[in-house]
Amino acid sequence: MNDWESAIQSLSKITIHSNPKNQPVTIHGVPDDLKCIGVGTDAAVFQSPQVPAYAYKKYAADKKEKVKSEAEVYEKLGASPYFSKCFHAHDDILVISYEEGPTLFDCILQGIHIPKKVIMDVEDAREYVRSKGLNPRDIHLKNILLQQGRAKILDVSEYIQPGNDYRWEHLKKGYELYYHLIDGKPIPFRLVETVRKWYNQRNHHFSFDEFSRKVLNLLYKK
Repeated sequence: MNDWESAIQSLSKITIHSNPKNQPVTIHGVPDDLKCIGVGTDAAVFQSPQVPAYAYKKYAADKKEKVKSEAEVYEKLGASPYFSKCFHAHDDILVISYEEGPTLFDCILQGIHIPKKVIMDVEDAREYVRSKGLNPRDIHLKNILLQQGRAKILDVSEYIQPGNDYRWEHLKKGYELYYHLIDGKPIPFRLVETVRKWYNQRNHHFSFDEFSRKVLNLLYKK
């Protein structure tokens, strides 16, 4: 038996439900021998103290068809310093390597400096993804880890989908133009979450410059 299999029975006791309007999943029945380390709109990620080298991504019942496609993406990506390693995929569970470090979302909240090398790493990673015949999309603050000054990218599930969601382009431009204004300063969760919701509500007439002005007004609102 592979050592990661020791957590599968406990994972089977967990129920994941997806929610409308791109809201995070709802989790029920987490056993004491597992801890939730991440929540997304399709799945939640767990870790077992008994086998801490692994992360277990469990999908909502109506989203589990994504397990196979995400495993195929990892297979195409192969060994890369920018991404996790996938060990197993079955039914509604994906077993990947556990990656340490705060997300860039956490860095913004805690005032942790995000070096420019992280931005460069993501740019290089996107080129690598394209070289494998995949489409690097859905790259945002919660999907990038800061690891010893470098970037590690999480969640490759959308790399088989067409089109550009422009999430990374907007983040990169925002970093280049405005990050110096908040670098090293903890930003309240309420403010960051408000900006995230505003961005997710953008439409076809979205203007980055107008959005930026709106965010700056919120940031410096007295």
